[in-house]
Amino acid sequence: MYGSASEKPSLPRGAGQHVLIVVDAPDVAELLFTTMELAGYRIHMAESGAEAVARLAEQRFDLVVLDLALSDLEGLGRERRPLTHRPPVLFLTRYDSLGELLPEVGLGEQDYVTKPFRVAEVLARAQVLLRGRKPVRRDSELSYRDLVLDDSACQALRAGRALHLTPAEYRLLRHLLVNAHKVLSKEQIGRYVWGDFHGDNAIEQLVSRLRRKVDREAPPLIHTRRGFGYWLGVSSADR
Repeated sequence: MYGSASEKPSLPRGAGQHVLIVVDAPDVAELLFTTMELAGYRIHMAESGAEAVARLAEQRFDLVVLDLALSDLEGLGRERRPLTHRPPVLFLTRYDSLGELLPEVGLGEQDYVTKPFRVAEVLARAQVLLRGRKPVRRDSELSYRDLVLDDSACQALRAGRALHLTPAEYRLLRHLLVNAHKVLSKEQIGRYVWGDFHGDNAIEQLVSRLRRKVDREAPPLIHTRRGFGYWLGVSSADR
């Protein structure tokens, strides 16, 4: 028996692999981001072929999900940035575009789903492409959604954009990220960032500066719990 008709089959799940989704349509990007993150993948986003090439040259990914409807894909295969790691790629394509799967891009193993696609099929094809592969290890990285901190380089990125943080801002963001969804008091923040309590005004100014850098992209990640402190995460209204 496979279960009663009322039971829904469980969807294929990831195991924390880093997936780069290259899509410029906001509704498709949001659908893939949300469902693949809920399925257990660590998601990174790019909105163009050029941005994807730059990300692939700088970082290692376990899988790339690439929409062939991107406007700047022509000539993408002629890019000559060195790629030290070539991940498998899952193409999103119209049925009449199957002859345009860009083998010259030179990534790893390839597969495709035709549009309009079903999320279950995307997850199933992703699982097949990743089967037997060891996940990319990033021991020095912390991440939440599209926010990434690389402790080895003391660098923070949001949606691939460098945040250019001061040391105090970096320490604050790291403390919030390690304690995601937990409210941290001003005293806790002050002692972590500076080693002692600097007073409410100094912490409010520091949080304000950090928020301007981090929350340029939506959804906002840094929130105030009035009378208690600050926390990092996505609010229920933005999920």
